[in-house]
Amino acid sequence: MKGIIHSTETFGTVDGPGIRYIVFMQGCPLKCKYCHNRDTWNIKLGKECTIEELINDMKRYKNYYKFSGGGLTISGGEPTLQAEFVTELLKTAKSEGFHTCLDTSGFVDIEKIIPMLEYTDLVLLDIKHIDEKKCIELTGQSNKKALLLAQYLADKNIPTWIRQVLVPGITDDEDDLNKLGMFLSQLKNVELVEVLPYHTMGIHKWENMGVEYELKGISDATWKETNRAVKILKKYGLRVR
Repeated sequence: MKGIIHSTETFGTVDGPGIRYIVFMQGCPLKCKYCHNRDTWNIKLGKECTIEELINDMKRYKNYYKFSGGGLTISGGEPTLQAEFVTELLKTAKSEGFHTCLDTSGFVDIEKIIPMLEYTDLVLLDIKHIDEKKCIELTGQSNKKALLLAQYLADKNIPTWIRQVLVPGITDDEDDLNKLGMFLSQLKNVELVEVLPYHTMGIHKWENMGVEYELKGISDATWKETNRAVKILKKYGLRVR
């Protein structure tokens, strides 16, 4: 079985616990205006890779992952677009004793990934925006599927970390952050909420592809802005960083 990937990272430290081997799958149905992996959108631009090739490469660094409490994270793009391949990759990784993590936007029909979740130890769920209208403006798609997935993961008690990029003037509205906090406070499986400060380091990828970057002029989120968001979310009894 072959999947279409963008790249791999052997020493990831921000996509799940410990040191992680990260597989960035190619292809994404969202069009996030702040995307720092713009070159992952078109699935035709990826490269074919087998499960055996990925697992064998990962096993070269096995001691680092095991010692640090890390493992495999499958990210993207949007990994659920290649559900069959990702399911088999997660299954194989677990059979080798690796901790497994799925990093997803949640833009997927839940029934398509039920087998995948059987081999997933942790889900990193990116809630792009709690407000549906603003989410459509930001990503080109509704947030309904992501919120339904969040509830499903809670119902099945699957460990989940929630992530949201804090974009000044777009995702930092106090009312929206309060709505997000209220929603997440009802999900007892949420172990951590990560507020990811918006940055402009990915703009060069848009420029290299000859694509206009729509958020030009928006500055990186400051420590003060990020800390404010963290404080708002913590009011709801959430563990936030």
